[in-house]
Amino acid sequence: MAARRGSAPKLGDVLLVTGAESFLADRAVRSAIAAVSKESSDIEVTDVDAATLDIGVFAELTGPSLFASERVLVLRMLENLPSEMAPRLIEYAGSPSDDVLAVLVHSGGQKGKAVLDKLRKASVNEVVATAPKAWELPQFVAGEIRLHGGTVDEGAAAALVDAVGHDLRALAGACSQLVSDSGGQAVTSELIGQYFGGRAEVTSFAVADAAIAGRTEPALEQLRWALDCGVAPVLVTSAMAGGLRGLAKYSSAPSGMRDADLAREVGVPPWKLKQLKQQSRGWTPGGLATAIKAVAQADADVKGASGDAGYALERMVLTVTRSHGRR
Repeated sequence: MAARRGSAPKLGDVLLVTGAESFLADRAVRSAIAAVSKESSDIEVTDVDAATLDIGVFAELTGPSLFASERVLVLRMLENLPSEMAPRLIEYAGSPSDDVLAVLVHSGGQKGKAVLDKLRKASVNEVVATAPKAWELPQFVAGEIRLHGGTVDEGAAAALVDAVGHDLRALAGACSQLVSDSGGQAVTSELIGQYFGGRAEVTSFAVADAAIAGRTEPALEQLRWALDCGVAPVLVTSAMAGGLRGLAKYSSAPSGMRDADLAREVGVPPWKLKQLKQQSRGWTPGGLATAIKAVAQADADVKGASGDAGYALERMVLTVTRSHGRR
């Protein structure tokens, strides 16, 4: 997630925004602009691509202005900064203009790292926009809902992740909508189900959960309903593969680990350990290996190796449920 070093940005600062998570990077830029705009309603914002920058343009953007006394310069794709501009930018970072906030956005990776290192040595503030790990997403959801003035428990936050997926923009939008429509009440799993219960991802997880629990008939019923509703077969194999991988990691983890350490080891949020513990009953290493192999075959089949995706998925579900309890 985004992490900040230093205080809130202000005029006269240079703010470095780094990381590949574009939603968090964009939010950091908007927050910086909002912070300086609180002090003045006459802020001029200029947003440019670093690749287009030359000495003349940079001097114009950071020097005295005829039209606004206070400005924000957003310089995006810093990794594409022309090499001849690097010394000028680093020099500016050491002595920035008092009436300009410069926001330098680097989208991650090794390109342009030398410039980043020199900027950091100049003691610029930095916001790191790193995507949260899968098991951290419920925490992200809870934070978003609190940001909008709402409340949610851990189970409901996880349900929203299952319903919407891992895209942060989609999750943030869903949080905003749910708080707006909750009427001041807590955001619950029931409310999430009303809004997002028909999402394909939820249906796919329902198939996987029933199959991994060894419940053949419910798993087949969920599968047929999913296919009738137009759920893509690849979503079903993906959900099944994810569930079995998590179960395999949980089953093979060293005994005696603390919940927090075990959750990191398995790659799931702590609340899901209870579910994995329940699911692990009746599974043996041999049964898991058979089930995982069946899912891999079904995944290949629905991606073109077989002409009948529905049959491939039914065969997968039957193999998984029959592998439950097999030695």
